[in-house]
Amino acid sequence: MIIRAASLDDAGRCAAIYRPFVTDGWVSFEIDPPDAVEMAHRIEAYSATHGWLVAEVDGVVAGYAYGSPHRTREAYAPSCDVGIYIDSAFARRGVGRALYGQLLPGLKALDYHAAFAGIALPNEASIGLHESMGFTPVGIYREVGWKMGGWRDVGWWQRLL
Repeated sequence: MIIRAASLDDAGRCAAIYRPFVTDGWVSFEIDPPDAVEMAHRIEAYSATHGWLVAEVDGVVAGYAYGSPHRTREAYAPSCDVGIYIDSAFARRGVGRALYGQLLPGLKALDYHAAFAGIALPNEASIGLHESMGFTPVGIYREVGWKMGGWRDVGWWQRLL
């Protein structure tokens, strides 16, 4: 497995990995999956400030992880959010741990103090990954989003970097 910085050439593959998280459940609160052009904009923006990594397995991008701003008010600047998406064909093969194993130290090197992960519930796999990487639960936003015909909760996990 190779973990590397994402390039704009990875946008199509990242969009393809993300699509089922948008269309097939409530893991993502987006309604319409972004295309490769939009994903390229996200890669460019977040790479410049937080980092966006991809994991390659046998030459195929198997997943990606990135950091992004936590909130817009200035006092939140030392905190960031993280996101991670793994192609289901590569699930439970250590891809998530490898990605976070490089992303989190990279965020610390950029002087971020705390990382937050919002996880649409239920999602035992994501909770397990985040807790194995040192995140601890800090609270739940109850019925914060409406998707797929129902109210959805989002749990928040935090890791001090």
